[in-house]
Amino acid sequence: MATQEALIYFGGVPQAIVPDCLKSAVDKCDRYEPDINADYADFARHFGTVIFPARASHPKDKPLVEGAVKIVYSWIYYALKERVFFTIEELKEAVAEELEKYNSKPMQKLKMSRREIFNEIEKNVLNPLPVERYQIKKFSISTIGVSYHAYLSEDKHYYSVPYTYKGKKTDLIYTESIVEIFYQNLRIASHTRERRINGYTTIKEHMPPNHRFMANLNPERLTRWGNDIGESVGKVIEKILETKDHPEQGYKVSLGILSMGKKYGEERLEKACRRAIYYGIYSYKRIKSILENNLDVNVEEEHELFSRLPEHENIRGSQYYINLEDKYDE
Repeated sequence: MATQEALIYFGGVPQAIVPDCLKSAVDKCDRYEPDINADYADFARHFGTVIFPARASHPKDKPLVEGAVKIVYSWIYYALKERVFFTIEELKEAVAEELEKYNSKPMQKLKMSRREIFNEIEKNVLNPLPVERYQIKKFSISTIGVSYHAYLSEDKHYYSVPYTYKGKKTDLIYTESIVEIFYQNLRIASHTRERRINGYTTIKEHMPPNHRFMANLNPERLTRWGNDIGESVGKVIEKILETKDHPEQGYKVSLGILSMGKKYGEERLEKACRRAIYYGIYSYKRIKSILENNLDVNVEEEHELFSRLPEHENIRGSQYYINLEDKYDE
């Protein structure tokens, strides 16, 4: 914005700014109470100043300004009219150089430059500039859904707010880099602007406790909890997390298995998981069935029974079938 660049050039902010009644500054002209453009009014709030537009069609309200603009334009245009510029940046540099020459040139009557007068009279009464530059803001409205996120329609992106604001109507004020969310003029959330279509930007502190717990889960933590109960429980959880298509599916199944340690005891859960590993079944429902039907009780004896076949005279070895084949060939 041109006004912002001017304030930065001055190195401070005046108590009031007097613009023309141009449409980008004034929505509706009025001698006593003009309607200031919302963006321009927000700009004034950012810099801690106010806007007092001049009356429409009254150039005598600011004759010195009108005259100064004409003189400065003529000076700079005359100095640069023969030069060729290939980029806007080059042109800006050249204009800035000529402007400095003009402001540093002593005036005929006062024998002082405009820069010296500014430093002596005006500079010390300016308010300091804000820390951050002003960015043009846009406005939107969003009703918070059950997912406790506000929807910014321009980017088709969702931003979280504290979950207690579900169902509330909020105002979104956003710039090129920041999205702020307000409820009844109170800012309840601030985010870095994202542009991922149908994406979600979520702050963990905005989540309800149960969602926050799920957000803090990861495969390493769940496997470690399983190993704290027993080696077999840890192996079952590790296998489940590997085979599920979506991480949250594996998280829920793993939490279900871990919860059975409280109901049936950690020792029985470890035996049930050992049986599950033996049969290659990695399922919450199958492990629960093992515990409900007490199939974990004699798991060691059962494994021993099937680990090797007993020697018995009725068991035929491979040699029997070779001899039988030779007999029929004769």
